Amino acid sequence: MNEDDRLASRTVGDAGPDVVFVHGLFGQGKNWTTIAKGLSGDHRVTLLDLPNHGHSPWTDRVDYLDMAETTAVEIEQLGRPVTLVGHSMGGKVAMQLALRRPELLRALVVVDVAPVEYPVQGGRTDDPDEEASPFAAYIAGMRALDLDRLRTRDQADEALRPVVPSRMVRSFLLQSLVREGTDGGWRWRLNLEALERDLGELRGFPEPPAGASFDGPVLWIAGANSTYVLPEDRPRMDALFPATRLVRIKDAGHWVHSEQPETFLTTLKLFLQRVEA
Repeated sequence: MNEDDRLASRTVGDAGPDVVFVHGLFGQGKNWTTIAKGLSGDHRVTLLDLPNHGHSPWTDRVDYLDMAETTAVEIEQLGRPVTLVGHSMGGKVAMQLALRRPELLRALVVVDVAPVEYPVQGGRTDDPDEEASPFAAYIAGMRALDLDRLRTRDQADEALRPVVPSRMVRSFLLQSLVREGTDGGWRWRLNLEALERDLGELRGFPEPPAGASFDGPVLWIAGANSTYVLPEDRPRMDALFPATRLVRIKDAGHWVHSEQPETFLTTLKLFLQRVEA
């Protein structure tokens, strides 16, 4: 892989077993900073920006197998198997990597996502008319911002409010809106055009190689208030990842590690202690 195609990364901690984090859609590696600092006393933690996010290169398409391959390249550079932690889209990337390159992983942590295809609307909520994934609306709202006329981040926040009612989610999205260049113009670090075009691919989960499974230890962390991991997903999870332990964290939705960081960190540390023992 050309050096220009390498993923942007940041390392927290300089000794101990390796833990690598991959973020979800619209995120970046720095979203994991609080959790990484909590592990850094006895771990070397690597935070990756996936393609089309953060400081990593933009690509022609947004595809799970491509993202798994580029993530594998970064793990190979570390020189030893790692515990790979992935949230949402990053969780699907992590699962695909585990099923295709199991020798690179010591263990796997999947955060609030299942190895299934998610519907555009309905099907995973009690209300069949409720939109299961608001991500298309988020992208439309971000693309609709007139960056040339934008003066402040508060203006951007106000413009996004109708399509992104949650203040926490707006703050999360706006982390990728930056001012750069000599003229101080605004731009998105997200490749919104590609993400919008390929959002259907991201709802899916590519079929693993025939007979593939990851037999190493797996921790599945779900938000108790989230509908991303349902009881009917468990057979598929167990078939692909037979050594799975599922934990649901109370008072947390899809962004488990942001909504309940202390509980998330404690849960992760206990798992790492068992794996590394």
